[in-house]
Amino acid sequence: MKRVKEEISKLTATGSSGAGMVNVTINGEYKVLSIEINELLVDKNEKAMLEVMITSAFNDATEKMQRNIEDYTRRSLSQFGITP
Repeated sequence: MKRVKEEISKLTATGSSGAGMVNVTINGEYKVLSIEINELLVDKNEKAMLEVMITSAFNDATEKMQRNIEDYTRRSLSQFGITP
């Protein structure tokens, strides 16, 4: 199972919107690897910083959601006397 998780974490997928004007690439752990924003959409001097800030915000939200799911699962299981 550990090997499967490691292999899944190496998978990548890229989503796009605006006819390819914005692209987001994530890995199998739902971590953002990169964000690309077409220069026509933003000031070219701010583009790189904006991409990094969006990446960081998304990854922060993902980590918080993972903790929320773990806490919820733990609470739900404890109602049935099950400890994870």
